[in-house]
Amino acid sequence: MKYLFKILFIVSLFTLLSSCMQPAKKLGLSYGAFLRPDGIEFRVHAPTSESVYLVIFPAVEAKIGDEYSMERSDTGDWSFFLKDASIGTLYGYRLKGPYNDENVIVADPYSKATVTQNNWRHFAKSLIVNTDFDWEGDTWQEIHPQDLIIYEAHIRDMTIHESSKANLKGSYLGFVEKDQKGGIEHLKSLGVNAVQFLPLWDFANFEIPYKQDADGMYNNWNPYARNHWGYMPTFYMAPESYYATDGTDELDAWNGKDGRAVSEMKHMVKSLHREGIAVILDVVVNHISNYDWHPLKYIDKTVYFKLDENGDFIGQCCGNLLATDNQTVRDYIIESLKYWMTAYHIDGFRFDQAHLLSAETATLILDELKRINPNVIIYGEAWNEREKEFSELGWGSFNARFRDVLRGDLHNYNDKGFLFGNFRDRESLENIQSIITATPDIYQTPSHAINFLEVHDDYCFNDYLRLSSGKNSMDDIINDPMKHIELDEDLSNMNKLGALILMTSQGIPIIHQGQDWAHSQVIAETDADDPNVGKMDRNPYNKDNETNWVNWLEKEQNKELIDYYTGLIQFRRATTELRHADPTDFKFQGLSETALGYVIRDRIAVYMNGDPKKSVSTELPEGQWKLIVNRDEINLNGINEISGTITIPPTSGMVLKRIN
Repeated sequence: MKYLFKILFIVSLFTLLSSCMQPAKKLGLSYGAFLRPDGIEFRVHAPTSESVYLVIFPAVEAKIGDEYSMERSDTGDWSFFLKDASIGTLYGYRLKGPYNDENVIVADPYSKATVTQNNWRHFAKSLIVNTDFDWEGDTWQEIHPQDLIIYEAHIRDMTIHESSKANLKGSYLGFVEKDQKGGIEHLKSLGVNAVQFLPLWDFANFEIPYKQDADGMYNNWNPYARNHWGYMPTFYMAPESYYATDGTDELDAWNGKDGRAVSEMKHMVKSLHREGIAVILDVVVNHISNYDWHPLKYIDKTVYFKLDENGDFIGQCCGNLLATDNQTVRDYIIESLKYWMTAYHIDGFRFDQAHLLSAETATLILDELKRINPNVIIYGEAWNEREKEFSELGWGSFNARFRDVLRGDLHNYNDKGFLFGNFRDRESLENIQSIITATPDIYQTPSHAINFLEVHDDYCFNDYLRLSSGKNSMDDIINDPMKHIELDEDLSNMNKLGALILMTSQGIPIIHQGQDWAHSQVIAETDADDPNVGKMDRNPYNKDNETNWVNWLEKEQNKELIDYYTGLIQFRRATTELRHADPTDFKFQGLSETALGYVIRDRIAVYMNGDPKKSVSTELPEGQWKLIVNRDEINLNGINEISGTITIPPTSGMVLKRIN
């Protein structure tokens, strides 16, 4: 009998462990459309509406359709069962009530797939699709958060340029094509183990036509009339169909006609997971597009949005602010995130403008998602000095202090940082020590410090270096972008030293696409009426063109820097001390006002000299050391063996590993 109990215990333990490793098979949504064997059940929450009609469209282009009166419950939920309806059904809702416009048919905010028209109103219809997918045993990646090395990418930019050699350019499937120069092949060659995609759920691509009146609004700021980055979200459960293989940017054309984006995005995630690469979605949960016919605006704005005293939408940045502390809105957001985790096997989320979330809402999000996957990756932009607060809640956040101590002031290019051999007021080597140890006065754990030199916002790292060093001005016209990105000795040294500090510091490093070869964001010439063509672009959010598209010929041009990043990533992944050390494991040594050395656990030694003119020398700790990294080379087997005195040249770093 005791053997039977042992067997039962082992089986139970195995079952428990297996359940922890597998994502939930199904996750019920509160609302939306639900396929049944004999039809479709529709549910929508519209508590103040007097009547709601389900509209079934006969075709994508149809403006009207068959209407069915829905039944209201005591909780303000409306439902209808449409017998014999199935996959391919196009639908929407017409609502009548004090906060509704019965002349507007809106799509389902819980749409799993949408068909959208390319104009600033982002007309949409909901589409019933087959969501079944053969995951072939795929599940979330099991990567310790402090082992993450993240690459920030725009899915279209990474393969749309002719130089990518991808066949299905600019698409989910194109990103994971084999034998190309961009997409997944670049991530593999670089050695990163996570990719953070700019927004992939359905968003309003088009803005108001340039210099034309549109319902009392006038666009005099965006000559491209586009939103390329995706920070104007519309449907929180539907993938962006522009990135499907039938996506089009033709004005007034329809995207998503057959819903293929659903299966194609899942295939992309599965392919990345096969290569050991986690998938992180950049999500916008605090606002939606302020132009489009977003369903929540037409269902009940008093429930879903922050309003001013006149009952008008409160805007922030590029959208209308959601009332994220309202329980109905919280439920919508959390169900959306859970859906991406279970239906698409998403490993984590980066939250745009996370500082707009209350502590209570942020805590609920984290708690709910951890119930699905305890290892879910959660971080965001906790600006307004809320990084420490968010860390105490269990969130990671972008470590702006890391960027600014090294680069200098974000806006004043004369106020330079360590990479220029300088410190801003009230900063010193102590601040370098702090960022190297994951800024412990802010972050509870290194896994909360997302360290970066550049992300998609603002000037990219190399353009910033050019401006701060005086090699370029903001008004310079760059006629030859390939010639422009050639690195002279100064720029090469600063790029390498920045990369060395990024990859040897505690915390989670993130690299923006092209940073690894010192790309530049030069405004490309197009048909748009842009007077700044040829200048370096600080904010190319609106440019679906070669300003953003990755030119993979640039990678070959600055191959030395790419090789440097690749070597540093390999060394970081092979060296526990660079990822899992406590501040007490460090022994720091000031070498000059702008030079620093440290030893971790008496095994790894790192030296960095920010001075652009003077070398510094120091004595190594006793014993024999293997030089792994210097300014010119990285060799995991060792460049040479050293003991005694070493000299660190200007604007450079060295990393050594103890032999004995």
